[in-house]
Amino acid sequence: AGADRHHGSVRALTVALLEDEPHTRAAIAAKLAQSDGIELIASLATLAEMRASLQQRQPDVLIVDLELPDGSGLDLIAFAHARWPAMHILVLTVLDDEHKVIAAIERGADGYLLKDEGAIALLDAVFEVSQGGSPISPAIARHLVRRLAAQAPNPDASISLSERERQVLQLAAKGYAYAEVAKLLGIGVSTVASYTRHIYEKLQVDSRSGAVYEATRLGLIDPR
Repeated sequence: AGADRHHGSVRALTVALLEDEPHTRAAIAAKLAQSDGIELIASLATLAEMRASLQQRQPDVLIVDLELPDGSGLDLIAFAHARWPAMHILVLTVLDDEHKVIAAIERGADGYLLKDEGAIALLDAVFEVSQGGSPISPAIARHLVRRLAAQAPNPDASISLSERERQVLQLAAKGYAYAEVAKLLGIGVSTVASYTRHIYEKLQVDSRSGAVYEATRLGLIDPR
């Protein structure tokens, strides 16, 4: 009876934050701690601290900066994804370097957000990634699809998307969340989720960023 209707769960989402800049870390931690449905269990500055923390308690969502004083967040992403595959990993950084984005996705990141997107976008991304989505900043999505479009071959005849699936994925490529896609197409959020599952099955991927990457690589969607 006491279920949180908005997030569909009685238990709060546990979140761990890795960010080396003190003011940024404090501001993000405050927003997370104040948010309904989120329990911030760690707010740390170094890879070593976060590795030790993860051994003690694993969060539902791990938020990682890439540039850290004792190494790259990419190493932590690979470590956490291999050790705890069910953990959702969200990159939060100032870097919009395409190679870093792809490297993060390949190592197991589920979403990629730029810090200048703001607190509301971050909170939305935390809940979206926990529900199986792959939030990605629109600016990052545009960089990626343009880069992939330049090397896309002819469409693979053995894989085809329906017109509606193509529309859903096209909007996902532009960084829209499920609710926004549903509104733009005049369909329900659950219907968007259903189309997304079918897309994942066809493309043999398990994340939205992976679906956009694969569909663009195969020439199944137009990134422009």
